[in-house]
Amino acid sequence: MTLDFEPVNDLTGPGEAKSNIGLLARLFPDAVVDGTVDIDALRDLLGDNAAAPNTAEAFGLRWPGMAEARRLSTLPATGTLLPEPEESVDWDTTSNIVIEGDNLEVLRLLRRGYTKKVDVIYIDPPYNTGNDFVYDDKRTTSQAEHETAAGQRDDEGALQTGEGSDRAQDRKSAASKHTAWLSMMYPRLLVAHHLLKETGVIIVAIDDVEHARLKLLMDRVFGAENFIANVTWQGAVKSDARFIGGGHDYMLVYSMNVQSLIAADMKWRFPKEGLDEVLERGASFWEESGHDAEKATRMLSKWWSQNKGRFDPGLADNVKVDTDGTLIKVDNISWPGGGGPRYDVLHPVTGQPVVVPGRGWIYSDPRKMQREIDEGRVLFGPDHTSGIRRKIPLARMTHQAIKPTFYKDRRAATRNLAKLFDGAAPFEFPKDAEVIGRWINVVTGENRDALVLDFFAGSGSTGHAVMDLNAADGGNRRYILVQLDEPVDKDGYDTIADITRERLRRAGKQIASKLTLGAANIDTGFRSYRLASSNVKAWDGTPDQLNLLEAVDNLVAGRTTNDLLVEMMLRMGVDLTTPLKTREISGSWLYNLAGTLFAYFGTGMTVERANEVAKALVAWRDEDPGDADTTVVVRDTGFVDSAAKLNFAAALEQAGFTTLRSI
Repeated sequence: MTLDFEPVNDLTGPGEAKSNIGLLARLFPDAVVDGTVDIDALRDLLGDNAAAPNTAEAFGLRWPGMAEARRLSTLPATGTLLPEPEESVDWDTTSNIVIEGDNLEVLRLLRRGYTKKVDVIYIDPPYNTGNDFVYDDKRTTSQAEHETAAGQRDDEGALQTGEGSDRAQDRKSAASKHTAWLSMMYPRLLVAHHLLKETGVIIVAIDDVEHARLKLLMDRVFGAENFIANVTWQGAVKSDARFIGGGHDYMLVYSMNVQSLIAADMKWRFPKEGLDEVLERGASFWEESGHDAEKATRMLSKWWSQNKGRFDPGLADNVKVDTDGTLIKVDNISWPGGGGPRYDVLHPVTGQPVVVPGRGWIYSDPRKMQREIDEGRVLFGPDHTSGIRRKIPLARMTHQAIKPTFYKDRRAATRNLAKLFDGAAPFEFPKDAEVIGRWINVVTGENRDALVLDFFAGSGSTGHAVMDLNAADGGNRRYILVQLDEPVDKDGYDTIADITRERLRRAGKQIASKLTLGAANIDTGFRSYRLASSNVKAWDGTPDQLNLLEAVDNLVAGRTTNDLLVEMMLRMGVDLTTPLKTREISGSWLYNLAGTLFAYFGTGMTVERANEVAKALVAWRDEDPGDADTTVVVRDTGFVDSAAKLNFAAALEQAGFTTLRSI
């Protein structure tokens, strides 16, 4: 029996409605009959944990249009991405990706190939301030639509609230605005949830307008148990504000699975800024003091008082110059939380036991305590009546726990962008690449191979941050950025996506110009794609498309086999940066994707040409045979007749190929 050519279009991916039903069928076969879910049976199988149907008192965030927004996340993608090598940088070698188009459809396209592959998602979505909300999923509500869904208008459209109502006009308008924003965010977050690794983290920037609703929405999508932090980013304060200075926004941080982070012993730490300068100052004061530890400590304290705010306070608190000139931090030596061991520690001068702290010693083994004493890491008082403390070399304290609030003037990001663009920033209020890079590095545990996703890319700060990180430590992090083709009124730029790409080009050149020879292989390029309708013509129901001769070429006019290759990769869940090789066979390209997938989209294939392609394909595979099954994809209308198609399939089957697909 000859292998069948299963259509690529029939495949489904994780998170899509058909796949979700398949998962339910495997878990609860009694609740799925002929591909249809029996909700009552499913509720019976879940027992008391199943919510009652249509309950009006269920706990959680709800809004009109929520069910439709959720449904949108389960739809399979219908479009494709068109490769744009001419607007890319280092197309053949880069692993970074920039995509222009609506991010919901793009996320659905990426879902098959990138499920459980993303290490960190950073997004800075529209803050819904009234002039920054441009996303339209064909289902965000107008105020009238919201009022109808909420039961405020009757079947004739008459408003049922007005004079005598306790709902003020501005509250009705605000509810409609929040509804549209939530319905925009919900499906995108649901699809993004599929993309994160089990140890993955998502960071969402937001301001006061939608902060409370976003927190509840994130609880719903990622689970309240996976909430990690509500970070406050304080920027410049408005001194003329009526109530509070403002200038702040937030970053909501969630893990995909906090237990996976714990199991991986993940600890988030920031490098201590200014440590090197403090150590240098301490060394200079040691020399200036004539190696007098007390005098050098006084000089250090005076310098600190003159430089408050420049460095982390942890570099000053209880820091002094030791008798050998090193800077040490004097810390307690008691058991955290209390209940620690109690044993005698003898004072080196009096020989009497020193005072045991109320919480007990920090070291459970007295021998460990003695080793610390012998190596000079314990500070004793004048006699045994005073307590003792630990001496921690400041040079070892390179990192610190993350604080839930930090200050960074956002105007620095605008100035840096303006400098990159020769003095005129083409994008207002860009995010700070340094801040984004710091958080990416922290939440990935300094993983140098992390995959970073930002589907509200804006000016491209996240991509810039990833390249900066790689330049700093020689990493191989890569990014995927998605930006809507939103029009802008800027000279030389039609859309924000144009600005995104240009920033990455300029930033890449700037970074590359500063690289040493040893770091010259840092990836400063990107592949550019644009969202478009499918390359394959869809039947629109007109008789013209029933003409078999006209249907032989099923590609949209102007599309190429390279375009078709990308669509095939997306539908089959293949990473877009998979290594690709090509050979021209019988007038068309034969594509080789890392030896595990071959594609040929030539047309007019007779029996003779089909045999030629099959022989070339087998020979190329045998040059470097792998262990994995090899898939072959062809164009559905590429054969002149069924005989050519059957002969091609038979030849591949005989050569050991196990999977054939068609598009």
